[in-house]
Amino acid sequence: MSPDRAVLRRAIERGEREGGSVEFKERLTKDLHLADGRRESLAAQLRHRVLSGDGEATYVVGVTDDGGIAGVHPDAFSESMDVLSLLAEEAGAHIESVETWGVDGPGDGATDRDDPDGTDDRGGIVGVATVREGAVLDDDEHIVVGTAGHVDHGKSTLVGSLVTGQSDDGEGGTRSYLDVQPHEVERGLSADLSYGVYGFDEDGPVRMDNPHRKGDRARVVEEADRLVSFVDTVGHEPWLRTTIRGLVGQKLDYGLLTVAADDGPTKTTREHLGILLATDLPTVVAITKADLVDEERLAAVEREVERQLREVDRTPLRVDRHGVAAAAEEIDETVVPTLATSAVTGAGLDDLDDLFERLPKTAGPADGEFAMYVDRSYNVTGVGAVASGTVKSGRVEAGDELLLGPMQDGTFRDVEVRSIEMHYHRVDQARAGRIVGIALKGVREADVERGMVLLPREADPTPVREFEAEVMVLNHPTRIGDGYEPVVHVETISEAATFYPDEGRLLPGDTGDATIRFKFRPYLVEAGQRFVFREGRSKGVGTITDVTPAE
Repeated sequence: MSPDRAVLRRAIERGEREGGSVEFKERLTKDLHLADGRRESLAAQLRHRVLSGDGEATYVVGVTDDGGIAGVHPDAFSESMDVLSLLAEEAGAHIESVETWGVDGPGDGATDRDDPDGTDDRGGIVGVATVREGAVLDDDEHIVVGTAGHVDHGKSTLVGSLVTGQSDDGEGGTRSYLDVQPHEVERGLSADLSYGVYGFDEDGPVRMDNPHRKGDRARVVEEADRLVSFVDTVGHEPWLRTTIRGLVGQKLDYGLLTVAADDGPTKTTREHLGILLATDLPTVVAITKADLVDEERLAAVEREVERQLREVDRTPLRVDRHGVAAAAEEIDETVVPTLATSAVTGAGLDDLDDLFERLPKTAGPADGEFAMYVDRSYNVTGVGAVASGTVKSGRVEAGDELLLGPMQDGTFRDVEVRSIEMHYHRVDQARAGRIVGIALKGVREADVERGMVLLPREADPTPVREFEAEVMVLNHPTRIGDGYEPVVHVETISEAATFYPDEGRLLPGDTGDATIRFKFRPYLVEAGQRFVFREGRSKGVGTITDVTPAE
């Protein structure tokens, strides 16, 4: 057995015994194991295993009663996890994590080597599920914060210190917790969106010891009564489009803009602030690196930040003067709390903790039809395609039948939810505002693209190539006329589009109506959605007012 199967080997070696925390199951089916009487018995068995393991049980699926590896078809494994999740819920527990391995064998009778969902059916799957005591976090106690700011202004370092509780070494050491690509660690730059998470319980913050460990993130989700997820964007000018993707493409509750005390507000700071405020996102401004400057310099930067906020009709609220309680109560689209921080000395971090613990959930709506725009996709061995993103509205459960699209030709494909994970923590369902990965049956990962949307099977979506919008030009060297082609960012869509202003042109600072046409393919957009457009030094924001069905 290869080293990466050590978890499986240890579980089998421990064995299934009376009074132990390990349980072997070849497979679990809804018809058999959720039938009257059987469900209660199996839930009681699971509860016994959890208590025997001091709050944690291990279920090995795809093995016989004596620990022999049998393997099951991916569909059977997915159904087994659905059943196990329901049993865990009834027993007052939840599935924390699942690890799977492909094995040689009949795969429960499967023979098709070209399964449309991207899994290999020549063999089967064996998996180890960790079940922990306690229920999953309430969605209303989970806020999502998008960070922005100029490169080297310390936003990744600040988030790293918040989620770990560790002081920075003055060289951006805590930033490494969010730099997931080797070239990012080497260059000290974040080239993509990163996710950090921490939470709070009755005793205070619940932090990660090592965010690189999947289990550490899952532990925070399990233990916290309130959760804060960070979408940490990038500050380097060439990657401004990735920042726009993070701020527009996620269902955020709040923005966190960083301004370094030793540098002050920059052109990039103003652009990021403009995007945050143009999307009506309640925002906090953290002045970082306060330990590097004297009081006079810090006060000057605070005054400059306040001046820039007032220039865009926002009211700054100094947390050191008015208190955290006032900031949490007053923050909205017009009132912007500001405070000085240092990841090295810890100054201001307690106030940020207090603020994030108090801030109410804002993103929604939680009701209505389920919708999620795809931000990323990846392939998991034995599971297949996984689409990740932030749930825009409604709720989704394991086993739901959905539509995915539009494809290049404007059609939608039938898919089914195999399972749902949040920060490596398996959940039965997810509602608006949660950042999740959804494993899909019925599609290959190569066919899942950013900008697609997941909807209920009964939905009747109409993708469009063209829509009407009200736009505001934030910056442009000359004028915008017919045929202008920037990149439009709406939800997770990033696509070249052609502008046709109603009045023939738009000048810097103008607000006007325009017809906008996606250049290469249709997407699903609707009236009321906000968007950002960018091309070179030209930038602007807009709101979709009407849509025209694809021809």
